[in-house]
Amino acid sequence: MSDIHEPGAEANGGPPVRREGIPLGRIVGIPIVLAYSWFLIAAFTVLVFGPVISVTFPTLGIWSYGIALIYALLLLFSVLIHELAHALMAKVYGWPTQKIVLNLWGGHTQFENFTATPGRSLVVAFAGPIANFLLAGLGWLLVLSLPGVTSVGTALVAALANIFVWANFLIGAFNILPGLPLDGGRLVESIVWRITGSQEKGTVAAGWAGRVVVILVLIFALGLPFVLNQSLNIQTALFTLFIAGFLWLGASQAITTARMRLRLPEISAGKLCSPAIGMPDDVSVAQVLSTLSRNQGVSVVLTLKDGRPSYLVDPLILATVPLTAAASTPATAVSHTLAAGGYVPESASGQELIQYLAQLSGSEYAVIDARGQVTGLLRQQVVVAAVTGKTLPDV
Repeated sequence: MSDIHEPGAEANGGPPVRREGIPLGRIVGIPIVLAYSWFLIAAFTVLVFGPVISVTFPTLGIWSYGIALIYALLLLFSVLIHELAHALMAKVYGWPTQKIVLNLWGGHTQFENFTATPGRSLVVAFAGPIANFLLAGLGWLLVLSLPGVTSVGTALVAALANIFVWANFLIGAFNILPGLPLDGGRLVESIVWRITGSQEKGTVAAGWAGRVVVILVLIFALGLPFVLNQSLNIQTALFTLFIAGFLWLGASQAITTARMRLRLPEISAGKLCSPAIGMPDDVSVAQVLSTLSRNQGVSVVLTLKDGRPSYLVDPLILATVPLTAAASTPATAVSHTLAAGGYVPESASGQELIQYLAQLSGSEYAVIDARGQVTGLLRQQVVVAAVTGKTLPDV
């Protein structure tokens, strides 16, 4: 499965990010990282398959768990080839790959910014499953070339070769199921993308398809034994629930992210801000009160001599100043300082606005027009609510 991410903080000169795993080096220039979470699935594989191997090969004893570990490493190799196929196909299209991470869920390939098309996205996605089908074919040729079972050693090699074949076949087949976060979800995404012209709408459709896949997997894996009047294997049930939970989470994440991206074009500083008026920072409280009496419901932003918004008048503190002292009290005394550079153009919108605010500290920003005049006040929580689609609570 392949995920698309922005470059990390370190790549942008930001603070160092926490190391997510063990660097394994580079393959064709692509960093490979073994996430710490992989050791959980490796331990699960050893604990589940170790006893099975012990029953099949009773003479191995404790070494059965070593064979189970080899099986876990073969799975890791299969996932690595799957992700490398994504990365190498992306390289054909000039998409820069940031890294490949092998983790609890299998793995993912992180790309940097690029321009995709429905067709190219589909080709990159299906490169992974195709690689697994090729590995399964090569494994099957190995199985056919093996001599007859004459010892425990040859029997173990044959067993591991068969496991390798089936593991790659199942990884490939499972990943072409038509729903995100599986690679097959890119087929649904590409079809809807081609019809609507919107990748985001395609991603939403593919995410919902992924949820349908989860439900069908649960019905098939957990419901079929009851229909056939067979006992349910606890290990199979737990593994199915584990995979279903991961798929549901991935599908939901894809839907949420795509919906946020769909909202971005409608988001702008000018639309989201509340009315505000700019005044010089040397005015008095009396002058502010006079302005507010003529302009109900507006905020007052105080600007420096060069016109930069620097202070926001706090209405609660303003109300505590006695009228007799209003003329002699500077407005800055009833204000709090805006963060350095805490102002945005009213024309800033979409991804540009989000990136702009990400560089600023604080949670309140003055909004200015093309002439540099203050026209509004933008609050961080309003932007977050607009992006996420959540409704702000009434104050």
